[in-house]
Amino acid sequence: MLKEITVKTKKRNELLDITGEIMALIRESGKEEGTCHVFVPHTTAAVTINEKADPDVARDISETLEKLVPAGYGYRHAEGNSDSHLKSTLVGASEFLIIRGGRPLLGTWQAVFFCEFDGPRTRRCYIRIE
Repeated sequence: MLKEITVKTKKRNELLDITGEIMALIRESGKEEGTCHVFVPHTTAAVTINEKADPDVARDISETLEKLVPAGYGYRHAEGNSDSHLKSTLVGASEFLIIRGGRPLLGTWQAVFFCEFDGPRTRRCYIRIE
């Protein structure tokens, strides 16, 4: 099963928890055991798994990436979003999840985050459940 979800971002750089949408699609699929592939088809966005319990973690990730790869550094790419492309490359465009008992097999504190680096925008994210 392949599904597309829409993610609307509000800031240039932000991490949005999309775990609930993924869990709903797993339930819809009826899969009790299997895999879930999450793919972001954008060159200035990404997906990652990290802590959800403390929202400061997502903020720290976003702020640290901004320090490591600052906007306006003098990149050659003419559109002014080279930092966004670099952040996307560092984080990555996909994640695989194991499905067990009809749920994604995540640690107690883990969530799946859509990472926006060139927003605000309306984005797509593909979820494939097998």
